[in-house]
Amino acid sequence: MAECSNRGEDPTSSTRIRMNPAPNSTVTELLTKYDDYQLFQLTKFYRDRLQQAIEEGVDGVSSLLTNEWIFSGQEHRKVTELMEKGNRVDSSKFLLSLVMEKGSQARRVMWESFEKMRHGLPKLDKILKEIQERGPDPSVYLNVNREASELPSHLEDVQQKHKEILRLQTETLRVNTILIKEKVKIFQLIDQYAELTIISNVRDRTLVEHELLARGRDHEEWREKHLRRELEKIRTDQLFQSSFSLRKSKSGSSAAVSGVPGIGKTTMVQKIVYDWATGKIYPEIQFVFSFKFRDLNNINCRMNLRNLILFFYPYFGNVLGEVWKNPEGLLFIFDGLDEFKYRIDFADNRRNTEPQFMCTDPECWCEVSDIVYSLIQHKLLPGCSVLVTSRPTALHLLEKAEISVWAEILGFVGDERKEYFNKFFEDQAVSAAVFKHVEENEILYTMCYNPSYCWILGLALGPFFTQRNRKHQQVPKTITQLYSYYIYNILKNHGREIESPRDVFLKLGEMAFTGVSEKKIVFRNGDLIQYNLQPSQFLSGFLMELLERDDSIQSVVYTFPHLTIQEFVAALAQFLTPGSKDIQKLLSEADSEEDGRFEIFLRFVAGLSSPQSARPLEEFLSPFLHQTTCRVIDWVKEKVKGQIGNIATETSKRNLLNTFHYLFESQNKALAQATVGSVERLEFEGFRLTPIDCAVLSHVLGLCDTIKHLNLFGCYIQCEGLQRLEHVLYKCQKLRLISNNLGDSGVKLLSAALRNPGCKIQELDLEDNKLTDSCAEDLASVFNRSLTDLDLGDNNLGDSGVKRLSVALRGPDCKIQELDLSGNRLTDSCAEDLASALSTNRSLTDLTLGANSFTDQSVPALRRLILTCRTLSLIELRDNRFSRNGENQLKSLQGTRSGLSVKM
Repeated sequence: MAECSNRGEDPTSSTRIRMNPAPNSTVTELLTKYDDYQLFQLTKFYRDRLQQAIEEGVDGVSSLLTNEWIFSGQEHRKVTELMEKGNRVDSSKFLLSLVMEKGSQARRVMWESFEKMRHGLPKLDKILKEIQERGPDPSVYLNVNREASELPSHLEDVQQKHKEILRLQTETLRVNTILIKEKVKIFQLIDQYAELTIISNVRDRTLVEHELLARGRDHEEWREKHLRRELEKIRTDQLFQSSFSLRKSKSGSSAAVSGVPGIGKTTMVQKIVYDWATGKIYPEIQFVFSFKFRDLNNINCRMNLRNLILFFYPYFGNVLGEVWKNPEGLLFIFDGLDEFKYRIDFADNRRNTEPQFMCTDPECWCEVSDIVYSLIQHKLLPGCSVLVTSRPTALHLLEKAEISVWAEILGFVGDERKEYFNKFFEDQAVSAAVFKHVEENEILYTMCYNPSYCWILGLALGPFFTQRNRKHQQVPKTITQLYSYYIYNILKNHGREIESPRDVFLKLGEMAFTGVSEKKIVFRNGDLIQYNLQPSQFLSGFLMELLERDDSIQSVVYTFPHLTIQEFVAALAQFLTPGSKDIQKLLSEADSEEDGRFEIFLRFVAGLSSPQSARPLEEFLSPFLHQTTCRVIDWVKEKVKGQIGNIATETSKRNLLNTFHYLFESQNKALAQATVGSVERLEFEGFRLTPIDCAVLSHVLGLCDTIKHLNLFGCYIQCEGLQRLEHVLYKCQKLRLISNNLGDSGVKLLSAALRNPGCKIQELDLEDNKLTDSCAEDLASVFNRSLTDLDLGDNNLGDSGVKRLSVALRGPDCKIQELDLSGNRLTDSCAEDLASALSTNRSLTDLTLGANSFTDQSVPALRRLILTCRTLSLIELRDNRFSRNGENQLKSLQGTRSGLSVKM
């Protein structure tokens, strides 16, 4: 099989998987050194990963096994039938089961098949490279899944007590509800826990923006594309003692799991501890010790590992000396590296050479950071396993660490989102209504990959679908409106518990703003007192809903339920501040920060200038300062005006897009019309726009009646982005959509937009959009409108597509003047149709047919086309397959009509 060169076709199709022409490669040679039992162990060892790795090429593997008489025709058909029904997971699982049943020869042929197909299957190639790197010693695979070593009898009681205590600590989830009757709901973890998608490596940190900016539908598409082709999913029980974590070093295994705030890192840790305590995972682990870095912050003295464990697990008493004797049976978990106040520098060589930094004994007294460092680096209790979780922002601290497995939590995808809402609401009718509203709103849907956002959405939107008196209110459609109703619901249920909620919100907001400025998310009693907030206020009432109190053994810390709630409260405080505070100076200074820390804060400030967002809060907090609202609106106005003509660089395009987000959040029609109402040209060429960006751009264009030219060349908006824009595109005269991967479904949407009454589009550029003959009917339907220039170059319309377009070109209402069909795989088969259609056309002036496959057989038809289409002044026929004679016959027509140009 050869790899398909057509860029318009799906490169993941297994029928086009490229095979390695050299079967006598290193892996094949390695396999000859394995006896049947060793090969069985190797296959068993990699089986879970192989199942993922061959999903995209399962029919190719099956074909090779059938060709070698390993599979029967019937078995091959069963594999391919499952695949054709979309059940690739079941198909690859079935194939591996068949091979394992058939014995050693089948396994050997299967591995030889893998070698042939590796270059078309990135996950498979990764596994084979690992095998090559690990060399010919098969023992490396035989001793990994070690059984639990026997526990001394005097430790059995301690282990049972430890497991029982951990089970009780982790078996329930506490969820705030902001309801006065039931402020906290307690669920069984196994009933409420929703599985998250975790991948076995970490994406570039530059891809992980502020978690609210991380893409929703785009995130899902990224996951579908890369997870299916390249990224391996990893289960929590595979973080240690699996093929993911295998190292040549025998000193132990460390894993790092990354994820944005609210994605579920701490809940994942809770589930790991619960599953171990109930005997579901890691039977080889005898004791698990779990710590939160925020708790370790409270230890301000030197410490040894013995006392650290006894501090959190005092019932271990005098038996720890026995526990140390089998470090391979220990798992240490450290949750929230980003919250640790002490820096751990893994690149600091002094830790390896200077005694005061070294911690190699559990009884050794040192700093807590040295203990953590030494466990991760396996200098302390070598052989133990260590798990660290962190936000992406702190992940660089571990770059030089001895990490065996890097993983990232991607969050919810597909039906996992819907499953969360089904578990959140007891009434499934309410669940369906809330999810439908979210799914229909791109701005809200983009938040749903994150469990914390789903929680906020549930709390804010639920009352609109459960309380009859709320139906007259507009359901939130902007992020600011959503958070406004989230706070409103807290105030409604708890507002009478405190005399002046406005004063409390002002103080809390000032603290929140300082936190955003300093990238601080954990607060202590001292921080509250600094802002005249009494810690005792947070023991009950509505303040408990705004700031979560975490009681540790030594002290108390507070965090907002989510960073975005902290940012919203910080923005809200700006409208409650009395006096002559210069809000415009504050906004300009925040806007000048280039690391994006204020980006969401600024959107919330712009949004709170809107009556729709302010009104529900003013019911409890009294009216916002009118002067502040006016100054915010003025700042946004000047910001948009300053950016609208400055789009030369990627940074300037990003800044312009941010100002459009401010306009969207403000929902201020007069402001939008005053700033963008007279804009004639918008250019985002080469700047990737997410679906949420397209939704915001659609809002702006909807308020702009003068737009003439919209350039989205190379913005990769795809069909999802186009869907957000389709209702406003008819306003443009010139629309450039080159290289956006719109596909046939995108053209279907676009053609509907062009058939709106009042459509002004004259020039439409759809070059390089993976179009096929399936969209020809939709394209043909717009030929009798305002359209004069149509570029369809570098697509895959083929002869059948052009034949359908030819029918529309005959139409008396067709106004097409310039038509580009270059690079569309056209052959002699469609030449007659084009010639016939254009013989009666009275509008076409320019026709481009270059880079196709016309031969001398088409010359008579093309000559007739040139001679009978009297308006034609230019025909481009370069890069076809004409002979010299054929070219001369066509060129000779150049002088037959004044101004006619034939380019060969």
